[in-house]
Amino acid sequence: MAPIRVGLVGLGEVAQSIHLPVLSDQRERWVVAGVYDVSPSLVALCTSQHPTAKAFETAEALINSPDIDAVFVLSSDDTHSRFVRAAIAANKHILLEKPACLTVREIDDLLVLMPGYEKTLFVGYMRRYAPAYLAARDELPAFADITHVRIFDLISEGRHFLKKSQNVLYPRDIDPALLARGAKERDALIREVVGADAPADLVRAYRGLTALSSHHISAMRGLIGEPARVLAAHRTNGGANTSITFDYGHFACLYDAVVDDLGLFDAMIEVRSNTRRVRILYDTPYIRSLPTRLEVTDAGPLGPVTKTFGPLYGDAFSNELEIFHRHITEGTKPLTDLADSRRDLALMAEIIERMKESGQR
Repeated sequence: MAPIRVGLVGLGEVAQSIHLPVLSDQRERWVVAGVYDVSPSLVALCTSQHPTAKAFETAEALINSPDIDAVFVLSSDDTHSRFVRAAIAANKHILLEKPACLTVREIDDLLVLMPGYEKTLFVGYMRRYAPAYLAARDELPAFADITHVRIFDLISEGRHFLKKSQNVLYPRDIDPALLARGAKERDALIREVVGADAPADLVRAYRGLTALSSHHISAMRGLIGEPARVLAAHRTNGGANTSITFDYGHFACLYDAVVDDLGLFDAMIEVRSNTRRVRILYDTPYIRSLPTRLEVTDAGPLGPVTKTFGPLYGDAFSNELEIFHRHITEGTKPLTDLADSRRDLALMAEIIERMKESGQR
């Protein structure tokens, strides 16, 4: 089979550090055929590094080009709905970076278009494709036996790792008016969820949910199913930190997110029964091929016995693109599609309501 011709909409941090290198590694599956970004310097950089890539004047021109088979929507979150709508109309395969959208309303507007859509739409929740995560599904205790789940993200932002390891271009040639318009549109979408007069820390908390916590909310649902409700949610540190309790009936799932400038990454999912603990450990995704680990501990006659799977060096982003390619070639349906992402956004909206009810405005 000939390589699938990919067009990238958005050439920022994740495109440069992750998607373009993975596409090059998987050259038997993909060819970078087109790029678009609002920054001329980013377009010039990427076309110089990828000779097969044509520069397009607009995202819509790239999406509608007969020379593009699959569109990677890697642009700012507020633009996702518009570009996905165009790619559905053009009947192109779509890889959509998370969050799929910023509101349930946007997803619902897109879901209306899906019955006539013949291609693959894949939402990029890469933590659900990490080797340790995939292996954990076979090691979990029975759902009825689960007594507790603990999830956390204790991390610093990607720039702390990228500036020490890769030469990512952060452009300074984007039209200020375009940036201002995008910020205004993004704020309007967020305020659909948090409220028109919401304080700044609640706005920041929702941005954190969509940008960071969406990974683990999706991973949680993929492992243990849907929670009955959000029992409680609280934000601190100006909205940078969140603590959430999900109700699963006979057990609770506790999620903590802490974002700081220490320059460390510490992410984990832990599922417990009375006699077994399954723990998935993640390192920063910004350094490719850092290992994930899976630990399974069982009660034994002489005390706890721990099996360790890994370190597993299979890159979650590489796995993600391999699986996306398989869905395209086999015509199968991804687990992480628009309907699945809608459930993430509905939970995030419920989290915001619990934050309001907790005595925080």
